[in-house]
Amino acid sequence: MISLSVQGLSKSYNRKPIFSDLSFEHTDGILGVSGANGSGKSTLLRCLAYLSRAQKGSFKWVDKDVELSKEEIRGKIGYAAPYINLYDELTVYENLEFLLQGAGLTTQITHINSQIDQVQMKDHRKKLFKSLSTGQRQRVKIAAALIRKPDVIFLDEPGSNLDKAGHELIKKIVNMQKAKNKLVIIASNDPKEIKLCDQVIKL
Repeated sequence: MISLSVQGLSKSYNRKPIFSDLSFEHTDGILGVSGANGSGKSTLLRCLAYLSRAQKGSFKWVDKDVELSKEEIRGKIGYAAPYINLYDELTVYENLEFLLQGAGLTTQITHINSQIDQVQMKDHRKKLFKSLSTGQRQRVKIAAALIRKPDVIFLDEPGSNLDKAGHELIKKIVNMQKAKNKLVIIASNDPKEIKLCDQVIKL
């Protein structure tokens, strides 16, 4: 399993501190990042995924005692968040197919359909992404995060816009990924989602 080590990480916007001198290690299970809105949860995830740059400190991803480069870890990450969108003019199926092709992976119809079924969107696979409700879009974003079978999965507010069945789906998916020895990082202020985590960083 891939592990994460963070040392003295600090991030600010316009000289306003978001988080400072943050240090922790995570080697097994599900990592939670909790805190109120505006506490820096999403910012921390973006930094760890190399979508944003921290001003101070460092972090490293290690697989079997070998530190991974930025390019290597990026190829192993799946990321779902409200601010990461898919293509409105493509269908649910086409969006997932495009993500596989963009990563240079072989398109497997059964694999794509399996991911769509897993997020309970079987009857919507031919619908345009822009035609879906916010809850349906969130389900597809989760499928998009998992489509490349990543070793590290970032879930930023995964239950946003989901109903009760959707929240149960998130729980099932998180536990399934844990059983596969995947590293899952959840940013949330939902106590039920944080309860799924083995270790929690509070911001």
